[in-house]
Amino acid sequence: MNGLDVLSLEFWTTVVVSIVCGSIVGFERQLRGKPLDVRTAVLVCLGTAIYIRLGVVISGDHADTMRILGQVVTGIGFLGAGAILRSGHNVHGLTTAATIWVNSAIGMATGLGLYTVAAGGATLTLVVLAVLPLMERVFDERGSADDQP
Repeated sequence: MNGLDVLSLEFWTTVVVSIVCGSIVGFERQLRGKPLDVRTAVLVCLGTAIYIRLGVVISGDHADTMRILGQVVTGIGFLGAGAILRSGHNVHGLTTAATIWVNSAIGMATGLGLYTVAAGGATLTLVVLAVLPLMERVFDERGSADDQP
């Protein structure tokens, strides 16, 4: 895998897939007015993909790909932690933080050339972000109806 050749089809496939996957997640968040917008989602996915690609390319005597994966996860954890806000007993931003974390995992899959995994991850993330809130509302309404005397 010659991931450092910026003229190669493989490099640009990685870039395009990470941008598309990041955009899928980012558009959903932006449409809902959440802090994670399209630009941030794309940058997290693309940046992670490039870091992982570089780690794969320079591994061998110079680097350990697993350590690079771990360091990216740690760095993304700090980025996600910045999205979490506490106000009294309420905590906000957990879904945004988790979405940043998952978006990084999608970028990792892309950087490793696992494009089907990345596309599936983006699709599943979109389903979780778009469909589960509808289900939560149904359960919340059903629960509040049960509380009525």
